[in-house]
Amino acid sequence: MTKARTIMESEQEKVKLIQWEDYEQEAARLWSLSTSLKEIEQKKLILKQNLNSLIQVKAESLSRLNELEEMRQKLEARKCAMERIFALTEGLKGDAEKEEERLSVEVRSLLVAGTALSASNKQLQESKSSVSGESCYGRLRNLQKKLRVRQQYMVAQISLLYPVKISAGPSEDQELEAFPSTSKSGNSAGSKPTNQGSLTISGLHLTMLPFTKISFFTDKKEIQKTATALGYIAHVVMLIASYLKVPLRYPMRLGGSRSYINDYAPSIDSASSDSSLPASSSANVKTVEFPLFLEGQDTTRAAYAVFLLNKDLEQLLNYIGVKSLGPRHVLANLKELTRTIQSAEFLET
Repeated sequence: MTKARTIMESEQEKVKLIQWEDYEQEAARLWSLSTSLKEIEQKKLILKQNLNSLIQVKAESLSRLNELEEMRQKLEARKCAMERIFALTEGLKGDAEKEEERLSVEVRSLLVAGTALSASNKQLQESKSSVSGESCYGRLRNLQKKLRVRQQYMVAQISLLYPVKISAGPSEDQELEAFPSTSKSGNSAGSKPTNQGSLTISGLHLTMLPFTKISFFTDKKEIQKTATALGYIAHVVMLIASYLKVPLRYPMRLGGSRSYINDYAPSIDSASSDSSLPASSSANVKTVEFPLFLEGQDTTRAAYAVFLLNKDLEQLLNYIGVKSLGPRHVLANLKELTRTIQSAEFLET
């Protein structure tokens, strides 16, 4: 109740009583105030619009500033990248200049080499044209034929000094010699092999008995004759090899009936000291001599010496295009070697 009364008193205080005499003046004042209030509202609206425009312009300006900042940062990044590219380009330019200098030197060298090659090619063509003529080829063939004739003559002299002939009266204890008329393929021409002991060198048989059945009762003369025959064969082989310019695979040391033939074998000392070295190394290989005679020697070593001697004969036969007759046909191989060299076929090879 008290609260309602208080509200009514406050409303009564707000009510202003105006006298009638002052009504026109008060109405004019209120009209003037209303007009001013409308003007103020309009100005306020205009200011609000201007403020909104300014805020919009400010926002657009900030957005442009942000875009410009981003563009500035990108520009700085591109500027740094351009500086790095420029520095790299300068380095590459220096390398390119050095490479150009090097290439220019190589080009000059190639030009000089090309000039020399052209001159050499021209000289080669001139040499080929001079050699390709029939007259030059004929001279070469004549020289080869003269060389072959000379070799035939020297081998013929050897055949006179150490004749290899077929002897009559075969022996059961002597070397099995197959001496048919052989061709270059090594096949016989229809003849049957001769019996043992059918070939001799300077009248001496190359007997195999002392190498296989030697005993206390063996004839010492037969042993000496065999050693002499092997000495003759070794001398003939060395002479023919020197005439044909063929280095023997198993070289010999001549001494008549006390000749030796060499073989190359791995050194036991070297192999035991360093097993990691290859067997073909010169430090691990030594020369071993084998006797071409039996007196006072081991039969196995002497037989191996004869085998090596026959391998040298086989090497010479292969050199002139003839096959060997076998490992036990020493005199037959020697006879075939001298016969082929003195034949007409030898001059045409």
